[in-house]
Amino acid sequence: MRCGKMAAPSPPPPTGATGAWGSVRRRCQRLLYWVPVLFISSILCWSYYAYVTQLCLLTMTNIGEKVVCLVAYHIFFMLFVWSYWKTIFTLPMNPSKEFHLSYSDKESLEREPRGESQQEVLRRAAKDLPIYTRTMSGAIRYCDRCHLVKPDRCHHCSVCDKCILKMDHHCPWVNNCVGFSNYKFFLLFLAYSLLYCLFIAATDLQYFIKFWTNGLPDTQAKFHIMFLFFAAAMFSVSLSSLFGYHCWLVSKNKSTLEVFRAPIFRHRTDKNGFSLGFSKNLRQVFGDEKKYWLLPVFSSLGDGCSFPTCLVNQDPEQASTPGGLNSTSKNENHLFPAKPLRDSQSHLLTDTPSWSETSTKAEKDKVGKELIYAAMIGFV
Repeated sequence: MRCGKMAAPSPPPPTGATGAWGSVRRRCQRLLYWVPVLFISSILCWSYYAYVTQLCLLTMTNIGEKVVCLVAYHIFFMLFVWSYWKTIFTLPMNPSKEFHLSYSDKESLEREPRGESQQEVLRRAAKDLPIYTRTMSGAIRYCDRCHLVKPDRCHHCSVCDKCILKMDHHCPWVNNCVGFSNYKFFLLFLAYSLLYCLFIAATDLQYFIKFWTNGLPDTQAKFHIMFLFFAAAMFSVSLSSLFGYHCWLVSKNKSTLEVFRAPIFRHRTDKNGFSLGFSKNLRQVFGDEKKYWLLPVFSSLGDGCSFPTCLVNQDPEQASTPGGLNSTSKNENHLFPAKPLRDSQSHLLTDTPSWSETSTKAEKDKVGKELIYAAMIGFV
């Protein structure tokens, strides 16, 4: 009987087979994710052959035109390939260790039933973290799969199965998440691919017209020139709309996910909560040194975990806190937004804290003096 009890817990064979099949399926999925990248790469290789060999070397007769077109083409081509490579192979940044729950906090979270008790555990874990956004219900944003408190603008990618800092979207054309670490590269990839296609379409146009007017000899180059113009024109239309959309996102300091769901702060939802004005929004993505703006070199400001907002504190005594949060509000030096930040307050992009107890007290004293002065005038 003792031996029978020991033999019972042995794992059944189908479990191992299911696990092996799941592993094979995940590998096949990873290979399929590279299909769009291979498609773009194959079109890029063909366009290089069609433009350089068939159009420039075999069709163009003017030597000066050949040299100018070849030099300009290779500049656009190298910038396009460089930015595309950086977008694909730059690993998305994940939240730092301070946002991961400790072992004791994980145990406490598992023991507590879902609801206010779990939120109390998360509030204790997040009390010293620079977190300003909440869920729709006002709760701390927490990832069950990564076991971490989500930083502002961080989201979990179902394809990568990781939390990505300032996640914009998962792009199948680069087989990578577009987020804080590679958003600048993605923008440059869109810009240089658009310029690449526009340059090809513009320089190929006169030979494309000759094709329809029978001005070209009936050779292999004739068909390459025709399809090259069609492909360049088609990609130019789609890329121009996508690039324009992301330029608008940069000007407003938004991500694609934040357009569909505006960030929710402690007291209210604000779709422009992270916008600091066009100039500062641009510098957050491209950095302060303009010499790096057009190069696929990382120069974005910040660490991806915390971001300045266009909102400032309200009076703590007037803040409406939900029931049960009074004990934790004493530990939080940052109460959440109330009024827009003035343009002259440019300290948000520096390393110093945006809000402090001293500044709050000074503002309260200033408001108190103004109220006393107004009362005296009214009395007189």
